Amino acid sequence: MRKLLLLILVLISGVVFASRLFYLQIYDTSFEKLSENNAIKIQYDYPQRGYIFDRNGKLLVSNQPSYDVMVIPREVKPLDTLEFCKLLKLTKKELITKLEKARVYSPRLPSVVIPQLTKAEYAYLSEKMHKYEGFYIQKRSLRDYQIDHSANVLGYIAEVNNRIIENNPYYRMGDLIGMQGVEEQYEGVLRGVKGVKYTQKDRFNREIGPYKGGAFDTLPERGKDIVLTIESQLQAYGEELMVNKRGGIVALEPATGEILALVAAPNYDPALLVGRERSKNFTKLWYDTIARPLFDRVLKGEYPPGSPFKTLTGLIGLQEGVIDTKEKVYCPHGYVYGRGRKLGCHSHVTPLAMEGGIANSCNAYFCTVYRRTIEKYPSPQEGIQNWHNHLKSFGLGDYLGYDLPIGSKGLIPDSTYYNRYYPERNWYATATISNAIGQGEVSLTPMQMVNFTATIANRGWYIKPHIIKNIKGIDTIPSEYNKKQYTTIDAKHFEPVVEGMHDVYRYGTASGLRIPDIEICGKTGTAENYTKIDGKRMQLTDHSVFVAFAPKNNPKIAIAVFVENGYWGSRWAGKIASLMIEKYLKGEITRADLEKYVLEGSLMDEYAKPYSGEPFKINQ
Repeated sequence: MRKLLLLILVLISGVVFASRLFYLQIYDTSFEKLSENNAIKIQYDYPQRGYIFDRNGKLLVSNQPSYDVMVIPREVKPLDTLEFCKLLKLTKKELITKLEKARVYSPRLPSVVIPQLTKAEYAYLSEKMHKYEGFYIQKRSLRDYQIDHSANVLGYIAEVNNRIIENNPYYRMGDLIGMQGVEEQYEGVLRGVKGVKYTQKDRFNREIGPYKGGAFDTLPERGKDIVLTIESQLQAYGEELMVNKRGGIVALEPATGEILALVAAPNYDPALLVGRERSKNFTKLWYDTIARPLFDRVLKGEYPPGSPFKTLTGLIGLQEGVIDTKEKVYCPHGYVYGRGRKLGCHSHVTPLAMEGGIANSCNAYFCTVYRRTIEKYPSPQEGIQNWHNHLKSFGLGDYLGYDLPIGSKGLIPDSTYYNRYYPERNWYATATISNAIGQGEVSLTPMQMVNFTATIANRGWYIKPHIIKNIKGIDTIPSEYNKKQYTTIDAKHFEPVVEGMHDVYRYGTASGLRIPDIEICGKTGTAENYTKIDGKRMQLTDHSVFVAFAPKNNPKIAIAVFVENGYWGSRWAGKIASLMIEKYLKGEITRADLEKYVLEGSLMDEYAKPYSGEPFKINQ
């Protein structure tokens, strides 16, 4: 009987607690009423934002104290406007505009008048603010960057706008939120939870103490620190190599999918977007529509991948059984098709089999493989769709699922795509032959390029690229960043392609870029660059492309480099990739000749040309 009584008491207590919880969450509007109560003053206590570290524990981003001048419009009393404006370094018109905006938002809730005062400004103002009722100074923290690079990776923090406030009730006017990069992606982790203090006021608007003894007050919870996969020294070196160039570098650890470096060029010092100069600096960066420093070319830029794509053409051909590793293809300085049409190629030994075709970047070889792949099926529609599906398994033509807030899908055309352009469906493999060499309609982001390179390095699988290594206080990262994604290509077909990429360095198009004691597998690329000028389609200087991984066995790094208007693969991108690989694996540079060329070289004159005339035409 006693056991039954105890069970009944436990059940009753549970029902009472559950009912109370339901009432507080659904029916009780005490907190809402507090915000509308004229006798209650609400003050927020903002937490420290979480720190950001690199993969080796180096501190990248910490916090620094900042102070905002706040206003509660309904509490403002008549004041000496000229004196107050002089104190705040505002014009009378600016002050009136800010007060009106605050009143529209809420006459009872605080709004920011002047954000992000320095310590010196705070010390000067704090002695005088008592004279101006309705105004007060609120302390918060701003970002303090320990580095002058990685702005595209880290992102920045900025004041919330009306749209954010409407969509997320956590934020109030004047709150800060992460924008772009890691700050945006991990906002919920980094921001912490702000505290709130309710103060009772009498009928004379004087503070008389905590409301209900502080029963509703809460303390702030500091944001969680996060550790990134980025290697800070490698990232800084990559940005140094890309000075006076446009494009991007992205490096992964193939076995884990961890992003080692993500360089978008040109970049900027992240400290520019901190403090009272943030708005002016942001405007300057935003309106630079030529260099576009706010545009992340690694994640958003969509380019023809050029010759690195030939490795995928070869893999699909082997899987489809339309060629083997021993068959040789003759190259008469290009691939002849249709009615006397020819897709040109540079001079090299001929005929060539698979490994030699990759090493020498033979267009004729890979056009032959591509055409056979498409024509294996009863219709070109079926052939293209099968080709498309193979490439889809490498993560191409879609978002890769990485943990950064921006990106582009690129394009791997399918049968539907071509049927739109050929309504009569009377198109053939030769109409799409440029796809074979990474031209035509194919476009990829540099992130997608490095991902398929890592997949080849792993001999057929990849893990989704990601930039989070650890969230302190949370044991694990999402399981999707530990799961292997397998391609539709059998593992046995990767080895000859790996050998061909190794031969690129041994005797092929990157033989002059070898690094002592490191076996590198790579592929040069030249991506044709077209644009419209005065309504005419014109060809500009080609882009320089390079993908690589090293060492050949048990690879530790995969990399893709894209340099806009860089002429050909080994001229800029290949050199940069070799230097990055050596920097990461050795921690030092022995190829001082390559480093000198890249560091002292510039493409700014090239970018200044509206049209460079007849470009250097080569595809290797």
